[in-house]
Amino acid sequence: MAARLTGRPVSGERVRSGGLAEVTLAGGPVVMVKRGDGLEAVRAEVAGLRWLAAARAVPVPEVLGHDERWMVTELVPTGRPDAEAATRFGRALAALHAAGAPAFGAAPPDGPRDAWIGLAPMRNESGTDWPHWYAEHRVLPYLREAVDLGALRPGEAVVIERVCERLPELAGPPEPPARLHGDLWSGNVLWGADGRVRLIDPAAHGGHRETDLAMLRLFGCPHLDRIVESYQEAAPLSDGWAGRIGLHQLFPLLVHAVLFGRSYAEQALTTSRNFADM
Repeated sequence: MAARLTGRPVSGERVRSGGLAEVTLAGGPVVMVKRGDGLEAVRAEVAGLRWLAAARAVPVPEVLGHDERWMVTELVPTGRPDAEAATRFGRALAALHAAGAPAFGAAPPDGPRDAWIGLAPMRNESGTDWPHWYAEHRVLPYLREAVDLGALRPGEAVVIERVCERLPELAGPPEPPARLHGDLWSGNVLWGADGRVRLIDPAAHGGHRETDLAMLRLFGCPHLDRIVESYQEAAPLSDGWAGRIGLHQLFPLLVHAVLFGRSYAEQALTTSRNFADM
């Protein structure tokens, strides 16, 4: 596969998982070969990586070749997280967000409307008003599916629906669409051996910049306080942003409820109760 997509012979291979392998090109570097697990998943990921790279802010692995099912990217040697790299990453993440997007929900250029976040489908429908767009295209679709799958009971869903109704008053000052990674949990933050952070596995789209930061906090990230501090120095967040973290976490929590079940649904409910009757 790597030989066909790069035009170079392969001299070795080490499988990491069923859909991921490290491949040594003859006389050349080791590269990553990844299989897309859903329709247009590779197209969406390639377009996302290239859109993030175009901002010239946070580096991403270079795409060396792809087809409809497989992609080849450079392999980045990894190191240990450190505070200096975190400081640089915070500034770079602010610059990535500031590169902007045409609209909330805008797909990367050449990216499909029907994309993916991890193993869950994610539709990129454009909107101009973040609270309404976020409710309609990021929270409610996964809420409905979680109910259909039995991860949430219909009576429980009412609490999250109430938060969606109140989003215009809870969302804080209006912000322009930011260029989001879109699935920014710590596993997609790659600490390079050269002291630079790379981003991998994006679900890139136009969104609210607080969403990326909220996902970093939801699943934990090394040196997160340092990342946020340097982000704030480069591009201060609106007043009250820390109190809105839970709003932005509803989207990934419900995605995880759809994929992994009840425990994430309970987290989404607990978070929602903090906002439903504020």
